[in-house]
This record gives sequence, C-alpha cells and structure tokens, in this order.
Amino acid sequence: MYREEEEFHTFRGYTQAQFERNKLSASMEDYLEMIYRLAEDEDFTRVNDVAGALNVQPPSVTRMIQRLAARDLLEYERYGVIVLTEEGREVGRYLLKRHNMLEEFFTRLGVQSRLLENVERIEHNLTPEAVNSLFMLVEFLRDNPQIQQLISDYQFERSASDESELTPGSGNSS
Repeated sequence: MYREEEEFHTFRGYTQAQFERNKLSASMEDYLEMIYRLAEDEDFTRVNDVAGALNVQPPSVTRMIQRLAARDLLEYERYGVIVLTEEGREVGRYLLKRHNMLEEFFTRLGVQSRLLENVERIEHNLTPEAVNSLFMLVEFLRDNPQIQQLISDYQFERSASDESELTPGSGNSS
C-alpha cells in the first residue's frame, strides 16, 4: 500500500538516505556487530579475530576500525587490541539484538536454507519503525505459541497442496 506523502526511490536512493541518517554504512554495521560479538567476553578483540570471523583480510579490518574509531565507536592502537567505547557497545548491542531477532523471525517463518544470508541481506535495509514492529511481532509469536502453530499448520497445508512458489518464472502469476 502506497501513501501519497511518500516518494518512491531506487534501492540505492533509500540506502543513501539511510546512511545519511545513521552515518554508518552496512559494512560498518557488520564490522561493529562482529567486534561486539567477539569482545563480549573479554571486553576486547584483535584484528585477526575480526578478519577470521568475517572472512576478510586483516588490512580490510584495519581500514574499517580506523573509520569506526574516527566516529568514536572504538579505540585501537596499531598492533593492539580493539576496545569498544560506551557508544560502540551500545550500538553493537543493538545491532546484535536486531540480527538475532531477524534470525528468530525467519526461523519462525520456516526459513531453513541460507538463513544467515537472508538476515544479512535485510538487516541493514529496515527503518527503525520496521525493526521495532518486527521486534513486537517476534515477541508476540514467542508469547503466543498457538499463533505460531497456526502459521506452521498453514505452511504445511500450502506445501501439501503442491502450489508453485511465488518466485519469478515459477508460473504463478498471482
């Protein structure tokens, strides 16, 4: 449903606008979330740990932590440890919470294959309002297992009826 007060933009246009609001790119969010994960137990992490966890080269991590340090989200000295600032911990905690909520959301919907890929593709592209609404929906489903069962039953019935998936080229035009 389209509201007249909104304007359509390309995906890139929405992404640019979100970056201007948040000042963190999707890549910056990925690094900050991973640094938060890795530093949860010991309050610090190292470049090689981040590189290994994100499957990137250490020089890429170094460039990104310099950018994050310039935004006062972490502290880092060359060849030293990475320590999140209070703001960095707060943002990292939110990013991890958002990620975990989306994983739970997709799991509750029955998504099994490529779960992490789906979460990574969508998590940076939601507005705060959409994220808050999804948090409430996941909490509602958690608190109301009978609703979750209705969803599961419906999915089972749909899959048993041998209908085509709603994907391009599947022959289903509805």
